[in-house]
Amino acid sequence: MSSGSPKPQGLYDPEHEHDSCGVGFVVDLKGRKTHRLVRDGLTALINLNHRGACGCENNTGDGAGILIQIPHEFLAARGRALGIDLPAPEHYGVGAFFTAPDPAQQDFGRALFERIVAEEGQAFLGWRPLKTDNSSLGETAKAVEPAMFHALIGRGPKIQDADAFERKLYVIRKVFESRIERSGLDDHKYFYFSSLSCRTLVYKGMLIPDQVGPYFADDLDDPTLVSALCLFHSRFSTNTFPSWELAHPYRMISHNGEINTLRGNINWMRAREALFASSLYEPGDVAKLLPIIREGLSDTACLDNAVELLVKSGYSLPHAMMMLIPEAWENHETMSQAKKDFYAYHTCLMEAWDGPASIGFTDGKNIGAVLDRNGLRP
Repeated sequence: MSSGSPKPQGLYDPEHEHDSCGVGFVVDLKGRKTHRLVRDGLTALINLNHRGACGCENNTGDGAGILIQIPHEFLAARGRALGIDLPAPEHYGVGAFFTAPDPAQQDFGRALFERIVAEEGQAFLGWRPLKTDNSSLGETAKAVEPAMFHALIGRGPKIQDADAFERKLYVIRKVFESRIERSGLDDHKYFYFSSLSCRTLVYKGMLIPDQVGPYFADDLDDPTLVSALCLFHSRFSTNTFPSWELAHPYRMISHNGEINTLRGNINWMRAREALFASSLYEPGDVAKLLPIIREGLSDTACLDNAVELLVKSGYSLPHAMMMLIPEAWENHETMSQAKKDFYAYHTCLMEAWDGPASIGFTDGKNIGAVLDRNGLRP
């Protein structure tokens, strides 16, 4: 059995994947990293249980998870136990990696990823198997449960700073996505990076909120796992199917609502791909990013792809979110002319991704939230 959404059938079409969920975050305003903050995030997530959904089995959820900053002390200790010496923070990246349960296909996918890391001039440091506890999960979730690893990647000598490293990790992930899709593996849809970053790490799955902590207890109960922010999400998949990879948070956002303009947004993004260029990327790397938005994803996953492209390509996170989800600015009587001009200019570059939508977002350094211009989400 493979992971992912079913094929179109009856009234169901995977193009119409939407969510109506619970989303929030906790953050230390002074940037102090603590394990207490992670525990508070998990507690808040459990209190969003009413905003999620489960199937005919009350222990099979639509999805739940958290996004935190990379816990260096924790990973360094776990890495040493495996014979892996991690460099300083932001000099290595961590991939939260879903793989096929079948050992042969798993080995193929991991070997492919290691080759791509080497091709892109980075140092593959090793795999860290995640210890998970699926005893509380329903049979439906277990039937499509992936194996999970942390992929540890060292920063190459030509990479000048953390932003450039984030771009290279972005390129590596996109190349892997394209190649695994063309690999011919029966279970290629199992292979998925919840996150691949030198700043953030995602723990998520086809879970209900109170299963997240116990499922990842080996990691999340460790007092050295610390963060100054925690973005959390409980998914209610409306008229769609749950799956492991469509749980939130995504790599940069969590979303409550629906993107009603999705088809047009995807089409316009694809129409512009031939014009993409950036001096921030190494020669040839921009072409490796295509397609920016992959078919068959949920509306939130598509929006996350768009946010990621803009931020990795040099826009600040607030700038990118204002481009994608503008305010209702045209007839706003108290908005400054400078801000109106900002929105007017950016309508030439990007169509609004219209909701109703409430979106939490982070790049691991900053965190925030925004409502769409319809203002229909509390």
